[in-house]
Amino acid sequence: MYVYYNPNPTGRTKVGDCSVRAISKALNISWDDAFDLLCTAGKRMGDMPHSNEVIGAVLRQSGFHRENLPNFCPDCYSIRNFARDNPVGTYVVGTGTHIVCIEFGDWYDTWNCEDEVPIYFWVK
Repeated sequence: MYVYYNPNPTGRTKVGDCSVRAISKALNISWDDAFDLLCTAGKRMGDMPHSNEVIGAVLRQSGFHRENLPNFCPDCYSIRNFARDNPVGTYVVGTGTHIVCIEFGDWYDTWNCEDEVPIYFWVK
């Protein structure tokens, strides 16, 4: 089920910070700390903080590993389905244009992304 989650300290919702929000929730840290982790890794890697490589580096350092979803039904499998199929644990799920944290069957975001199509996920 969708749970509104916005740890942004200014309360802004239209800042393109989905990677910061997802990392914040998955690692149980503040938005500022998640932003700092991503920016530090991005600077070290010479890449943008929201790139898949940087997000992956931060999650790997925190004990997560990445898995791809099979392409069995690319238009019918959604965030909602993934959450239903994975009711236990913490996941950071990527769609190609968005990233969201799912914990114990709930997805945490500033908007209800339930119909987005996941293509990969990180799990601890």
